[in-house]
Amino acid sequence: MAAVIENYWVTVLKALAHPTRLQIVIELLQGTKCVNDIHDLLPASQANISQHLTVLRNARIVDFAQDGSQRCYYVCRPELVAGVLALLRNEQPERKGSQPSVLATHNQR
Repeated sequence: MAAVIENYWVTVLKALAHPTRLQIVIELLQGTKCVNDIHDLLPASQANISQHLTVLRNARIVDFAQDGSQRCYYVCRPELVAGVLALLRNEQPERKGSQPSVLATHNQR
């Protein structure tokens, strides 16, 4: 049983480890968005966004609702994601003169 839980943790952490997937999840925490909406927000192709959404779905972080021909995605485990982001924000090292990170940007919303 413990190995199953640890494998799931690894899957979740790997899914959140990619910058584009992290940005997608942060955007989805603000509310449900269709692929076109996400495409408008991020510098990635629609096909690439769909691939990242598949990884997030397989990790059971996001799910979708069908709206006609579009799939609109939402975070299905918001407490888990918010908790991981909170831990990362608390452990974020101070960097002088660097660009704000995705996590810092999320804090300012």
